[in-house]
Amino acid sequence: MTFIIVFSTCANKGEAEKIARELLKDRLAACVNILPITSFFWWKDKIRVGLEVLLVIKTRRKLFVQLRQRISSLSSYEVPEIVSVKIDDGLSSYLKWIDKETGAQ
Repeated sequence: MTFIIVFSTCANKGEAEKIARELLKDRLAACVNILPITSFFWWKDKIRVGLEVLLVIKTRRKLFVQLRQRISSLSSYEVPEIVSVKIDDGLSSYLKWIDKETGAQ
């Protein structure tokens, strides 16, 4: 079983909470952390700075396509950040918990 952490930014806390709840309800994530951040980025040929909210999502690799589609459908961003990082290792009981909470049999 391969586990991943997905990072996605949101325009505000309300949007972040809505996406987090939907991902959990659909069992696409076992846990979603919500963090306030300041982002510096290129957008439309200019360097921008903005307050955003970061989602840190724990899930299984097998669910990434569905999760990406769900975030895309809920995000207010024209080009939402949705990237994953493989979890190379972790506490086995925590990884089993992710497995269980995302509906693995």
